[in-house]
Formats: sequence, C-alpha cells, structure tokens
Amino acid sequence: MMFAPLSLSTGIPLPYSPQTDDGLAILLLCCFFLSAHVLSRSRKFLFQLGKDFLFNRERTSIFATSTAADMRYLLLLILQTFVLTGVCIYTYTLKQMPALLQVVAPPLLLICLIAVCLFYFALKWAAYLFLGWIFFDKQQTSFWLESYSTLLYYLGFTLFPFTLLAVYFDLNLHFVLIFGLILYVFSKILMLYKWLKLFCDNLHGCLLLILYFCALEIIPTFLMYRGMVQLTECLIIKI
Repeated sequence: MMFAPLSLSTGIPLPYSPQTDDGLAILLLCCFFLSAHVLSRSRKFLFQLGKDFLFNRERTSIFATSTAADMRYLLLLILQTFVLTGVCIYTYTLKQMPALLQVVAPPLLLICLIAVCLFYFALKWAAYLFLGWIFFDKQQTSFWLESYSTLLYYLGFTLFPFTLLAVYFDLNLHFVLIFGLILYVFSKILMLYKWLKLFCDNLHGCLLLILYFCALEIIPTFLMYRGMVQLTECLIIKI
C-alpha cells in the first residue's frame, strides 16, 4: 500500500512585537544591572546630588571633587537615560505607525532613535557651555551642568519602570503620551526652578531668563520632534 506524502502547510509568521524582541530584552536587562550596580557603589553620592539640587547648596562642583569612578557612573546613567528615552519613543512609534516595520528593520529604527536622543543631548550640552562662557562665570556654568546631569540620571530611574510597562504590558497609546508629557513638563519646571536659583538676581532678569529658557528648552524639543518625524519618513523613502 502506498501512502501519499504529507503536505506541510507554510505557517503564517507572527507580527513583530517588542515583547518578543530578544535584543530589546537584553538592552533593558543591561540597564537594570547597570542601575543596580551604580546604586550599590555610589548610592550616597547620587542621593547627595539630589539634595544639592533641591536645596541649591553652595559647594564645590562635583566635576572638581568627585572621583573618576563616580564620574564614570554618572556618565553611564546619563547614557542610560537617553537609551530608555529612545526605547519609549520607539514603542510609541510602533503603536502609532505599525506599517513602518514593513520597510524598516526594528533594530535599525531603535538605533536611529537613540542616536537622535544622544545628538540632541550633545547639542544642548554644547549650547550650555557656549552660553555660560558668554554670560556667566565658570563656577555658575559648572553648577548648572551638574544640576542638568542630576536631572538626567534621575529621569533615567523614573523612565525604567515606565519603559518596562510600555514594552511588556502593552500600555494604551494615550496613557504613554500623557505620562510622557507629564514627565516632560515636570522636568522643565525643575530646570526653570534651578535657572532662577542660579542665574536670577532681580525681576527684570527673571523675565529675560524665562525668554531664554523658552528659546533654549522648549523650541529645541519641538525641533527634535520634527527631526524624528523627518527621520522616519527618510527611512521609509530610502529603504
């Protein structure tokens, strides 16, 4: 008796999901181990920076007194903040434009978004240095850069649990957007508070400082948003 050969039907591939992305899982796991390692080694140093930011304590800048290990940890935490920011934007982009994955590989899109965040940070850091060199003394500029760094790594700690929820629990798109806006507004309020404490001496200077703040903090954010929109369009066209 002869049997007809079995026909194996071709399976339908599952659509891409960040929840099943091994590379993204490894990236988030590295962020977790980095945060745990830094907290175990430099917890007092990081908490002290937070207290100095809130109470505006006058002391020698951390860039002159901190150890090489502390500075290395601080830079790694800042890098982690922008990696997590890129992951959050990546998750939002996939929910907003799922058809983008048909023309752009997920790892390429994630790397491009993280690179945009890092480029944005580098431009702002250069702008702070340039404006501080023109209008303020070296000590005031150093205090502000320290405060800005403190905000960034605390932002990274806040973003980490939210990133896990956004990636693995499929949060609603509106909730992701609202939380991001709340975090953005709160961080800008803290930055304005620090600007007023460091650079404002009178009411006239306060009004000018608010104008500079809008020019240096609010407008670049909209430019970065437009840049990311243009980046996704260019990726679609080129690929």
